[in-house]
Amino acid sequence: MDKYDVKTAHKALYAPSSKDFSVVDVPELQYLAIDGHGDPNTSPEYTEALETLYPVAYSLKFESKKALGRDFVVGPLEGLWRADDMTAFTRREKDTWDWTMLINQPEWITVDMVERAVANVKAKKGVPGAERVRLLTLNEGTTVQILHVGSYDDEAPTLHRLHHEYMPAHRLAFNGDHHEIYLSDPRRTAPAKLKTVLRQPVRPL
Repeated sequence: MDKYDVKTAHKALYAPSSKDFSVVDVPELQYLAIDGHGDPNTSPEYTEALETLYPVAYSLKFESKKALGRDFVVGPLEGLWRADDMTAFTRREKDTWDWTMLINQPEWITVDMVERAVANVKAKKGVPGAERVRLLTLNEGTTVQILHVGSYDDEAPTLHRLHHEYMPAHRLAFNGDHHEIYLSDPRRTAPAKLKTVLRQPVRPL
């Protein structure tokens, strides 16, 4: 049985250079998604979101393998981040951030399957907020991305360079939410060695 792995199927999207920004075209992809607000370091809502997404993702994996004979690797945690003022990211004003946490899903996963997985997780684990999980389709199109190695709190200089140097120099404007892909497990990885893809959808000015 072949096992789908989004990091292998879309290698260019999950293994960018850490030295230079690159422009990639991101195809339409779907995700488990849950929304929230506030500082991810202190918000109970953020902790609850992660405690909900992973059980639903693994429930879907098991159903897909059993019912469809199609297995997949549960993808890395991803996040869409937004704020009324984009400088809130470079200033790290985390209390003002809105977010949507994501886990990629193969194209054959359906809304009905997600609803069954949510019901299964609620029944077995009693996870609060499971009903907030939904299947989200993203079509980000042209994006600029780079691999950040280091603490999440050290992203600001790279984002400043993207927003205030690279994008103006290439006559690009924002065209969607700031997108991060967490390739490392922060529970097992030293902050200085964390690997995070920083991605920004753009459009020509």
